[in-house]
This record gives sequence, C-alpha cells and structure tokens, in this order.
Amino acid sequence: MSQIVAYPGWRRRVSLGFVLAALALFLVILAVAFPALLTHYDPIIADPINAQLSPSAQHWLGTDQLGRDVFTRIIYGSRYSLLISLAAMTVAVTIGTLLGLAAGLFKGPLDELIGRAVDVISAFPDLLLALMLIAFTGPGTTNLIFALGVASIPHFTRVVRAQTFVVMSSGYVEQAKTFGLKRHVLVWRHVLPHAVAHVPALATLGLGTAIIGTAGLSFLGMGPQPPTAEWGLMLAEGRNYLRNAWWIAVWPGVAITLTVISVNTLGRYWQAAFEGKQP
Repeated sequence: MSQIVAYPGWRRRVSLGFVLAALALFLVILAVAFPALLTHYDPIIADPINAQLSPSAQHWLGTDQLGRDVFTRIIYGSRYSLLISLAAMTVAVTIGTLLGLAAGLFKGPLDELIGRAVDVISAFPDLLLALMLIAFTGPGTTNLIFALGVASIPHFTRVVRAQTFVVMSSGYVEQAKTFGLKRHVLVWRHVLPHAVAHVPALATLGLGTAIIGTAGLSFLGMGPQPPTAEWGLMLAEGRNYLRNAWWIAVWPGVAITLTVISVNTLGRYWQAAFEGKQP
C-alpha cells in the first residue's frame, strides 16, 4: 500500500511570531480591500478647525496639519503603499523569470547578453537605481512601479537562470528529450515549474523591500502626489510637525515598520518551509 509522506518543511509548530505577522498582514489586506469598514472619515477633505488634534476617542491617532484623521489616512494609504509594491514585484517577477528562463534555455550569446545587462543593473543599489530612473521618467505612481520593478529584476533573473541550468541537466529532462517530447511541452511541463519554485518565497521577501522603497521614494516626492494618502508621503508631510504634533509622522512610520516586519516574517517562514528547515 502506498504511503503519503508529508513534505518535511511544512511539519512544524507555528510560532507566535508567525501568527502575529499573519494577523497584522490580514489587517493590512482588510484595510486595502474594505477601508470603509474600518473608518467613516474622508482621507482627503481638510478640516482646519480640527487641525493637529492629539489622539483621542474621536480621532484614535489624532489629526494632521489640515485636520484630516490620521488613522483614516493610514487605512487608505495602505492601498497605495501595498498595491504599488505588489505591482512592482509583479513587474520584477515577470520580466526576471522570462529573462532567466531565456538565459538558461538558450545559453550562448543570449545568456551572455542577459548576464551582462543584469550585472549592470546590479551594480547600483536598488533604491538608487529606482531614484535615477524616476529622475529620467518623472514622478508619479506608474513611474514608481516601473522603477522599483526594474531595480528588482536581477534577483529573480539569477535564481531562475541557475535553476533552469540545473533542471535542463537533470536525468528526467534528458530522458524526456530522448523520448521525443516537444521543446515547448518540455519547458512548460518540466522546466518552468521547477525553475520558478523559489520565486514565490523570494518575491515575498522582496515585497518588504519594495514597501520600504515605495515609502522612501514617496517621501522624496517621487511617488503619489498630495493630497494622496500614502505612507511615505504622510511621513514627508508630518516631519515638520514633530515638535508640536508627533503623531502625524510617527504612526505612518509604525504602519510601514509593522507591515515590512510581517511580510518578511511570512516570507522567511515560507522560504524555510520550502527548504525543509526551521524558520
């Protein structure tokens, strides 16, 4: 009788940190999908009469310099911060996977060309390269997504390329070639699933970096523009009021920190589970 053997990496005790990270990320996703369930204030409309009110029962995290509820702006700001980062990772994963797969399959001049291009991109820190790209294309949400995505492409290209080499030289692929399996079927059924096996965990870890990059570039005025509620932009607007109204800048910073820690915790747990190790 056949016996089902569970993958060893998933047979582990779920830690308290994992549960807290999953709960925090669930709340962020809830804020992105259904912000109206969490707050009834408008994130854009100003109310100067109630400007710079400290945290209270009416305004849990206080109000900003224009009288807008800080909690509400953090809730609605999660849409921009998280969705921009997700879109940037989608760009990086898609292009990086295609380049890595092409380099691993065709080798020769194409592999050399892709390798040199990836080396050039990797010569710059991700945030600096994204800043340079936005300096050429101009500020804005679309350009921010493109810049962060391009800066992250090398991470995925190298992983997929290396895995493609390993899979293509494996015994079962050589056997499939001997049996006359068509190349596109071989790539789709056997090479691609194994080549991208590490990509989801890598993308989850990269998402935390993308969130920091989004906030950092928005802080510099390279992302969404006022009066948009975005965490990095809120930090930039609140830095001039730290003496009189610290909550305007502190709470968006807390939101960024907790979200990045939660994403990285889940990403590392996922990676460890895939590799069969303890996180």
